[in-house]
Amino acid sequence: MGKSLDLTIIIEQDEDGMYVAKVTNIQGCYTQGKTIPEVLKRIKEAIQVCIESEEIEPMKFVGLQQIQVSR
Repeated sequence: MGKSLDLTIIIEQDEDGMYVAKVTNIQGCYTQGKTIPEVLKRIKEAIQVCIESEEIEPMKFVGLQQIQVSR
């Protein structure tokens, strides 16, 4: 069995109600789904595709912060 990776993903909900999952360590690795379970299944599949073509350097997760800026 291969090496295990601990990756951090961010899940957001867009204006249409779709869940969008992004992998913080892998540029361009994201997917969407109608439910949280669906998007989690799909992001695992997307990660498999992404790690086949890219060397991954996992980073230590520190935290999230939401800020507000004026437009």
